[in-house]
Amino acid sequence: MSHDVLRGPASVAADGRAAGPTVCRTVLRDGRTLLLTATVRPRANRADVKCVVPGAPALGERMAEVVRLARLTEARLDSRVQLVLGIDGAPQEGERNWELAAVLADRMARGAWRPPRGTGEVIALGWSDAWQLGRVDGYDAPPALPDTGPDMGPDIGQSTSARRELVLGGAGLPHLGALTGHADPGGSVSSVRTWFPLHSGGINDTLAWVEVSVAPLAADAPLPGADEEDTIAVPGVDAAAQLAVRQALAGARHGDGRGLGRWRTAVRFSEARFTGASYQLALVMADRLARGRDFVPRGRLIATGSSTAWHAGQVDAVDGREAKLALILAEAAAGDRVLLPGAWHDALPPGWAGALRAKGASFACVDRVGLI
Repeated sequence: MSHDVLRGPASVAADGRAAGPTVCRTVLRDGRTLLLTATVRPRANRADVKCVVPGAPALGERMAEVVRLARLTEARLDSRVQLVLGIDGAPQEGERNWELAAVLADRMARGAWRPPRGTGEVIALGWSDAWQLGRVDGYDAPPALPDTGPDMGPDIGQSTSARRELVLGGAGLPHLGALTGHADPGGSVSSVRTWFPLHSGGINDTLAWVEVSVAPLAADAPLPGADEEDTIAVPGVDAAAQLAVRQALAGARHGDGRGLGRWRTAVRFSEARFTGASYQLALVMADRLARGRDFVPRGRLIATGSSTAWHAGQVDAVDGREAKLALILAEAAAGDRVLLPGAWHDALPPGWAGALRAKGASFACVDRVGLI
């Protein structure tokens, strides 16, 4: 009599990556056990992460977002491979224990983390609201935690010397650095939010935010052949928006003597579904502030503007000037700093500048990005 047995992490190739599929289990609140399988293959101009969740494409997108954000805290970048991550079932809405398992499966497959010697399988339960900081907030307790005794052999009653490694987020693993005995990686991540007017023509007009988080890359990273855009992750938005964000940041950093080849970057938006490029000045300024290349205002930095030549620091005008100026004036507070395209300087509504200053906010119309 026999039963199927998971034989643990795949063997490791010479470059540290798993030589075959890597697996990691997780347990949900209702007691169900799910298996996550990760493999790596040559990038070949494909996306860096591909997640497969049967019948739940939205969950696949969230899984890719978790993996990309957690990678921000790794010092070394290798963009030559694609990770393919699958799960053998769909967790119910709100189930998040799988998040830590996805992060660990990704790291094991790429050789970024190896479980302790003698581990037969890894079981991980945990979630985070700030993977980009490497933080692991906790886990949702199932009816019973898995046994961590030795794996059973192919015959009932026989066991192997390999043991299960149970990883629990929270007190057991407060941050990803603890996997390798390192300090909290969040300490090396600099995150800055800036705001931009999101005009939809009515009651839904709002100041949306864009957050840029940067972490230093190791001296030997990225590896040869990697582009600046490969170091920039933009989870939660469509492919076109990801490309636009990466191109804007990579272009703007060309004019910065300390901008290229030194950072791993994650970009998040408060509103993921929008069109247009008027967020770009806010994005570039958040990046500069996060990297210590500009002065931080007392309050929020609110900006609108785009560019056809970020590599030259050029700031172009955007559409919707009147509506956006009205929204900025209504939402501004004491200490806020407002940046507008230089082309708007002579078209500001009468009294707008005085009304903004009366609120304790300041503004500037800029033609180029630099020390503003």
